[in-house]
Amino acid sequence: MSLHLPDDHTFEELAEPARHKDRAGRVEQYGVEHIPEQERHSSPRNLATILFGGSLTFSVIIIGWFPISFGLSWWQAATAVVAGSVVGAALLAPTGLMGPRTGTNNPVSSGAYFGVAGRLIGSVLEASASVAFAALSIWTGGDALAGALTRFLGLSDTEPVRLTAYAVLAVIVTIVSVLGHSSMVLCQKVMIPTAGTCLIVGIFVYGGDFDPGYAGTGSYALGSASAAWLLSALLCASTVASYGPYAGDWTRHISPRLHTDGSILRAMFVGGLFGMGGPIMWGVFSSVALFSAQAPDADSSYVLGLVNAAPAWFVPALIYVGLASGMAQAVINTYGTGLDTSAIIPRLNRVQATFIACAVATGLVYVGHFYSALSAGVAVFLALLACSSIPWIVILTIGHLHRRGYYDTDALQVFNRGEKGGIYWFTVGLNPVGVSTWAIAFGAGLMFAHNDWFLAPGARLFGGLDLGFLVAGLVAAILYPLALRLFPEPAYLFRPGYQKVR
Repeated sequence: MSLHLPDDHTFEELAEPARHKDRAGRVEQYGVEHIPEQERHSSPRNLATILFGGSLTFSVIIIGWFPISFGLSWWQAATAVVAGSVVGAALLAPTGLMGPRTGTNNPVSSGAYFGVAGRLIGSVLEASASVAFAALSIWTGGDALAGALTRFLGLSDTEPVRLTAYAVLAVIVTIVSVLGHSSMVLCQKVMIPTAGTCLIVGIFVYGGDFDPGYAGTGSYALGSASAAWLLSALLCASTVASYGPYAGDWTRHISPRLHTDGSILRAMFVGGLFGMGGPIMWGVFSSVALFSAQAPDADSSYVLGLVNAAPAWFVPALIYVGLASGMAQAVINTYGTGLDTSAIIPRLNRVQATFIACAVATGLVYVGHFYSALSAGVAVFLALLACSSIPWIVILTIGHLHRRGYYDTDALQVFNRGEKGGIYWFTVGLNPVGVSTWAIAFGAGLMFAHNDWFLAPGARLFGGLDLGFLVAGLVAAILYPLALRLFPEPAYLFRPGYQKVR
């Protein structure tokens, strides 16, 4: 009788014990280096858990307030959220496929298409977005607590409360982020039944003022209902798709031999559509209730409007959603930032890089609190990140499909080891095809962008509608396959023997 080993495995590797098993409460040892398959113990269910649990917070829920503030009716806003969530989830789903094949996060995996030095594009994009989103989560959590205590205690000065809440959240976020993946997943598992219950109860709390016939304010953003609807759908789609760069942070802990691509795609799509789209829809529902009841602050401060419109017994639930869920969301971001910081500066390990990431996010919160101009700057920055991230995601997805999911995991780690060479070195570490396509798509997107800093010519043609990320994604989707046809990739980038039979 003969014993057959799985492909690419040796007796020694299979027999080697899990030296760094990832467990909740234990500091995760792996950063962006390749994680051996025998030490991967996550599953597609955890992917959905992260997307569901991490979205039950005001930094995601508040996206549902925008369609109503843009003047849309309940039904217009609801259909915009559904359409946007479907598109966003479709973009998000395939971003989970790289991590199981490469054993590392998506920015490092992107070295297969951008070059081992070009992969820094993804690292910078994810690190920047993560810090900004972490700061927003801490901001909204602190504001929720300050608003609630003002309601309960009649405080006239909430400044000390906000500053203290920011600090408490920052400390908890840092601890969980440093512990790593399993602790982060456990945190999200706690959020689903607890924060989820708070939002379900909130349906009944605000349901009395909810009017499904709410017709909107009649004053539409960009001058028309169709433009406001499209703007709302794009905002929702970009929010859901924005999690794409983080997907590899979680899927690198999944073994491709135990879980199929289909199961990962389903988990990512369902998590994006319902896990993120659901809280956004709750934001639409509650906003309609506030506007229908003409609640104070409904048109200027969504969170404060919720607090003022709620009965006293429900205010603690809002505090929990703001603080606990805000912390859970921030952990996702700072954990990813730590990974990318260690990828940008290889001499830092994951724990050291995570401490730095958390310190930067916390500093951003306090600077933004005292200098309101920074808040507007962060909003513009996030819009520009969407414009640059979406074509990056499109290129990764097309590249993954083009090469049938084949990666040389050792060659991807060249940059981390301070070396040169390997099949992904291309030209001085950059793949001209991938980098050029991304740069052209990003530039095209900027020509259709509209934010507080500038109104691009393309956006002006569409009445000021910000189509930047959509145009950037479409250009990448058209240009990259054409570039691959004009400049065929060498055989060594494909699985050995693949090109001979295709």
